[in-house]
Amino acid sequence: MRVLLSTYGSRGDVEPLVALAGRLIERGADVRVCAPPDEDFARRLAAVDVPFVPVGPSARELTKAAPPASSLPQRAAELIADQFAALPAAAEGCDVLVATGMMPTVAGALSVGELVGVRSVYVAFQKVTLPSPHHAPLAYPGRPHPAGVTDNRKLWDVDRESLNVLFGPGLNASRAKHGLSAVDDVREYVVGKRPWLATDPVLDPWQPWDGLDVVQTGAWTRPDERPLPAGLEEFLAAGEPPVYVGFGSMPMHAAADVAEVAIAAARAHGRRVVLKRGWAGLSLTGDDVFTVDEVNHQALFPRTAAVVHHGGAGTTTTAARSGTPQVVVPQGADQPYWAARVAELGLGAAHDGPVPTTESLTTALGTALQSRARAAEVAPTVRTDGAAAAAKLLLST
Repeated sequence: MRVLLSTYGSRGDVEPLVALAGRLIERGADVRVCAPPDEDFARRLAAVDVPFVPVGPSARELTKAAPPASSLPQRAAELIADQFAALPAAAEGCDVLVATGMMPTVAGALSVGELVGVRSVYVAFQKVTLPSPHHAPLAYPGRPHPAGVTDNRKLWDVDRESLNVLFGPGLNASRAKHGLSAVDDVREYVVGKRPWLATDPVLDPWQPWDGLDVVQTGAWTRPDERPLPAGLEEFLAAGEPPVYVGFGSMPMHAAADVAEVAIAAARAHGRRVVLKRGWAGLSLTGDDVFTVDEVNHQALFPRTAAVVHHGGAGTTTTAARSGTPQVVVPQGADQPYWAARVAELGLGAAHDGPVPTTESLTTALGTALQSRARAAEVAPTVRTDGAAAAAKLLLST
């Protein structure tokens, strides 16, 4: 079977497809991945021998640019057009298309699947993008939830309107150019009736309801056997477990201040720091600070006292599986949701807001450091077979 995996977004949108691709290849499938043209994505896919088809502009550069919310419809239209430009050739001869990532690019990818006649599956990496009376939707830039409205069904009606306003014109313009009929409801077109949810049921429990037949596979993670750098091994061995600080693909425009605040908070608890540069380029020197670029989180997190991060689904899941307490400093999108889940499960602390102060982060870190027993208790319940389960299901249907 030939499978096309399509995404557009940050590392957290690409890495799960690396895991799924590996499991599909183990089962004899021919796999290729469409993703943003960033070098780190290309390297990651090359490392597992998966053909890579670059689509659209650099996700890193787009994130760093942080254009105003008013330009979102135009940006969405351009990203959708990029899907139509690149995916038809990539989908040639494929039996199934798996689409995930940003909502407008998923709509574009699914439209290409429709255009070329390929069976398609939509996958979400957090339940809050799937409509349900049991939880509220995310709010989009420039379109906050109406004040005073708390009924989830009404909020999902607002979500439908927002998606149609923001992404409908661009989607339908590209569809018309390729002879496809207009889509009246963007969310319904993308989500359909049987979406997949690639998250862990303990961390992100889906509550069934009549509106959707959700297939929850577990999170898609690939066992990482890469050794830690020699210098990092020496740093870890030279003292007590440090605090890991990293914000992944978040730009963190006040990066220098964030690094200083995080290190000050760790020092307040007598802890050293492993600082990940990430897309924000975090960097600070000191005998008690070790700075890393790409590193094996699965190997590193169990050897740390706590993990301070932005709240991406992948980092949250990896930290939970390692049994390491977390402090989530959410920057946007689904990250406040993951922060809340960490706090609700007793796995650490949810920082209030995206910009920590030394005082606020010191307090949050103190809470997390006291959560080790609970984090260790939950760790064995987090599934490790999500990608394998998804590959088996995909190839059997």
